[in-house]
Amino acid sequence: MLIQAVFAGFGGQGILRTGQIVAYAGMSANLFVSWLPSYGPEMRGGTANVAVVIADEPVASPLISNPNVVIAMNRPSLEKFAPVMQQEGKLIINSSLIDITCERDDLHQYQIKANDEAQDLGNAKGANMVILGVFQAVTNVIPDELVEEHIRKSFASKPQFIDKNLACFHRGRAIIQEAGA
Repeated sequence: MLIQAVFAGFGGQGILRTGQIVAYAGMSANLFVSWLPSYGPEMRGGTANVAVVIADEPVASPLISNPNVVIAMNRPSLEKFAPVMQQEGKLIINSSLIDITCERDDLHQYQIKANDEAQDLGNAKGANMVILGVFQAVTNVIPDELVEEHIRKSFASKPQFIDKNLACFHRGRAIIQEAGA
């Protein structure tokens, strides 16, 4: 098993936190993990990304040139990472903010209105947690309870947000389950 995922979006979308939750949950599952954020000047509102590798054997490099999973939270991220994905990769698109589709027909694509779903749950900033649930549902690489544990830890300093973020995570999983994907 080898997941080479790129989580990409605006710096303020919590995309780095999402990748970090996946990395920590993967470590808790006794998997080999690397987490490599890229956010230099992008943290001031531009696009940021984080590469996460999860494997059942040692990770040779944290660098990912051809990811098999891409989470695109904004259009620049889709345009940058979709063309270099591995065939049969999983492309998760935040269609709340991206008004185009990927032309590649060799990918498994998931169009998710993450911002809309989070807003419906009363958590306007929870789109990344909806996408985390989608990621979890389409990869099934880490047990849900470990992801939930690390969501709780990630928001431990702001406990009032834990339940709302868990609800968004569960909604993302449910979207995929309801679609039968």
